[in-house]
Formats: sequence, structure tokens, C-alpha cells
Amino acid sequence: MPPVITAFERSPDRGRGLARDMRVRWMLEEIGQPYEVRPLSFEAMKQPTHLARNPFGQIPTYEDGALTLFESGAIVLHLAERHGRLLPTDPEARARTIAWMFAALNTVEPAVFDHSLTQVLERDRPWFDERIQVLEARIRTRLAQLSDHLGEADWLEGDFSVGDLLMASVLLRLKATALLDERTNLRPYLTRAERRPAFQRAFDAQKAAFDAADT
Repeated sequence: MPPVITAFERSPDRGRGLARDMRVRWMLEEIGQPYEVRPLSFEAMKQPTHLARNPFGQIPTYEDGALTLFESGAIVLHLAERHGRLLPTDPEARARTIAWMFAALNTVEPAVFDHSLTQVLERDRPWFDERIQVLEARIRTRLAQLSDHLGEADWLEGDFSVGDLLMASVLLRLKATALLDERTNLRPYLTRAERRPAFQRAFDAQKAAFDAADT
């Protein structure tokens, strides 16, 4: 049986590749692993059946035989380790790559995600302009640091890796903003990631699922 991942039944990102199941779909496509998707409503995500998979009632989750995992970064790392893909074999390079996975999710993503959420939920609030300015300042700091490390390289640590997969998935939330253009190497970095055939297959699959649920 192929592994099963959970995803939104009706994704709030409207099929733009921003929901976190996209990261797992992308990784599964990179390693050539067929998979099935169990779409869940927001109500179903809070029910005991799903809470047994993810105690926080979120997506994605990953089920493969007796193994059930939650947290997109943990799932991606498990797949990289199990299939020997997108992780360097050299111990030091491997450690640096895993550090970039943590950096994407713990250092860069929080302000980026808050920025997206604020645009949707707080636009009519009196503090909106000040809040956005604070978040964009935080994002600019992180993007400048990321840009300085990347320099003229194509990827963060040598070849494309799980560090790049997660970092690109975070930067997707900034694709429609001008923030990526303030550093000349960041939008090309994201574009390179988006042009990977595995990304395209994952994106198309997620978009097709949204379109089917929306009809």
C-alpha cells in the first residue's frame, strides 16, 4: 500500500501551493514515491480520528504501515533519510542541510506566515499598517541574511536538498510581494525551485484537488 497523507478538503490557499501538504507532496514526487491523499474538512481535523494522527489537529500527516507522522518538516526529513535522497552523505554537509531545514521553518517562516495571516485577518483593524510594517521589517532582516549566504550559488549547500525544498516552500508565500525583489538573488532562487519537475507535479496535484473540491 502506498503511504497516505492528509490535506485540506477545501484548501484556504485556493490551490496556490501554500498549504503545508505541498511540502510533503513535493518531497514524495522528488523521490518518485506514489502516495494517496485523504482530504479532510476543518471539522474532521478536530475529531478524535485525526487527533490520533496529529494531536494539534493540523495537516499534513503521513501514514505508512504502522508509522504515523505529523509536522511537515519531520515528514520530509524522514522521507529523505529513508530513501537516501536530497540529503548529503557527508556527515558535516548533512548536518548543515538539516540546519537549513530548521532555519526555514523556525527562523524564516514565522514572520512570513504572520505576514500572510495578518493580510487576511487584520486588514480592517486600526493597527494593521503598524503591524505590517513590523512584520515586513522582520522579513527583510531574514531575507537579507538568507541572500548574503546564498550569494551567487544556485542552492544553499551545494546541490538541491531538503533544506532548499523547505526554504522555497516558505518563500512561496512572498511570491506575490515585492519583498523578494529587494534582494536580486532570491526570486531567481525560488524560480529555480519551482521549475523542478517534482515541484510542478506536486503543485498540479494540489491545484487539481482544490479545483475538484470547489466544483
